[in-house]
Amino acid sequence: MTRQFLSDRVLSLKPSGIRKFFDIINSMPDVISLGVGEPDFASPAPVTEAAIAALRAGKTAYTSNYGILELREILADYLKNNREGLTYDPLKEMIFTAGLSEAIYITMAAILNPGDEVIVPTPCFVAYQPSIELAGGISVEVPSKFEDDFQPDIAAIEAAITPRTKAIFISYPNNPTGAVVTKEVALQLAEVIIKHDLLLLSDEIYEQLVYSDHKHVIFPNLPGLKERTIYYSGFSKSFSMTGWRLGYICAPPELIAAIVKIHQFALMSAPTISQHAAMAALTECQSHVDKMVAEYDRRRKLIVNGMNTIGLPTFEPKGAFYAFPKVDVTGLTSEEFAEKLLYQEKVAVVPGNAFGAGGEGFVRTCYATSYEQIEQALEKIEKFVKTL
Repeated sequence: MTRQFLSDRVLSLKPSGIRKFFDIINSMPDVISLGVGEPDFASPAPVTEAAIAALRAGKTAYTSNYGILELREILADYLKNNREGLTYDPLKEMIFTAGLSEAIYITMAAILNPGDEVIVPTPCFVAYQPSIELAGGISVEVPSKFEDDFQPDIAAIEAAITPRTKAIFISYPNNPTGAVVTKEVALQLAEVIIKHDLLLLSDEIYEQLVYSDHKHVIFPNLPGLKERTIYYSGFSKSFSMTGWRLGYICAPPELIAAIVKIHQFALMSAPTISQHAAMAALTECQSHVDKMVAEYDRRRKLIVNGMNTIGLPTFEPKGAFYAFPKVDVTGLTSEEFAEKLLYQEKVAVVPGNAFGAGGEGFVRTCYATSYEQIEQALEKIEKFVKTL
């Protein structure tokens, strides 16, 4: 073939930095992985039982594009009772999606014109920038700093705003750093958003996974933000339901109406069985979540203390299930550290630059694996660092 059939947009898209390392890991036996951002717990029993009951009852047809109405009503009650009175209309202010990756992409397709800019504080989840670019937008990265506990840099964010800026995209608790946002900084960000007439895209998928004395800041509950916020959450992380592929978007009616236009042609509806399972998650599984959070907290303390003892500076993450040790103190780049550690000690971590420019000099370690595996990994990392 002499003709180029691929789009320039796809050709310019960078491959996932996470996938590169997982391809290597899958070819090596006996690797201890601190790389996969996935709970090591099985989905709670009520979730599985609800799905089986739905299958047996023949509930396998398409649902509404928005999701099953009963599930939307349950979610509305859940948010009101568990998210400080956060209120959304189940008829026109929420939609269920096939995980947050779909939710993010269809949002970008719905709100962006070619050349529109979205400011993305980094480090951040790897899908943000590609979703923006695939929708024709431009992602503008604003690095957060280790010395600020990876809080969003409000002054730098405001300085990055141009006439083409349409939205700011944040995620707290944060993947990959485990950082949480303080109420003070969140209010400062709200002022900037209102002042410059912007949208806020807030990925709060890790909102239940918080530790220590931290209280999660719910962005659509901040003064003046609800009508400007597209709020994302789901079931993968808190409810250990990654393979069920179910997330949701809550936003003002005019935004949801636009987003559902893309969703209905791209997917039709989120997985039906997963929606039935989600009803049980929201109504029967909080005790399961609490037990998982307590165990994550135990592991969190182990990995943070371990990394600091080894000599890899690691601030205390108060959310999600990641620690983000600083590895440039070894003289290696993020990729060099991750690759050498993998081949020498068979411990897998993800290089920080996979999460944007703000992640260079760090690696992401996930403590959603057993306490014993983390202990073994720390021993191997200490041995590796000593060779440097």
